[in-house]
Amino acid sequence: MTLISAEIPVIETGRLILREPRMADFEAHAAFLTSGRAQFVGGPLDRAQAWRGFSSGFGHWILLGFGMWTIEEKATRQPAGRVGILNPEGWPEPELGWHVYDGFEGRGIAHEAALAARRAAGTHFGIFAPISFIVPENTRSRRLAERLGATVEREGEVLGHPCLVYRHPREAS
Repeated sequence: MTLISAEIPVIETGRLILREPRMADFEAHAAFLTSGRAQFVGGPLDRAQAWRGFSSGFGHWILLGFGMWTIEEKATRQPAGRVGILNPEGWPEPELGWHVYDGFEGRGIAHEAALAARRAAGTHFGIFAPISFIVPENTRSRRLAERLGATVEREGEVLGHPCLVYRHPREAS
């Protein structure tokens, strides 16, 4: 039997480890995607849909060589969310995306993780100025994008919903 694998760089920050998704992360991921908190990322979903999204994340790494990392909080060793670069079918260009699981919001985790992921995107994947699709009503993500230095470039659409397309500043190579 041949196993398929992907090289997923591990990125460490002061409080976080951005690492490959693991089966043990699924429960936290499913809890997020099946809740109302997933309203701005295509949810809420049922568990089967959450599983398809979780497992397709592995395929993204294998097929494109980049994708979403699991954010692990060093202090607790718990999955705190996901962050990374997406470019699925229908996307005009790579997107920096993030979401933080219940209990980890309001602590700067998304900011720390998104900065690290954006730097890694340039260093490891040659993606230096990604976009972020953000639904206008998602004020928390809009504030985070602006804190990251991203600015609204245009209006767009993602997953059938109107959104703002934020452009991130170019990371040095």
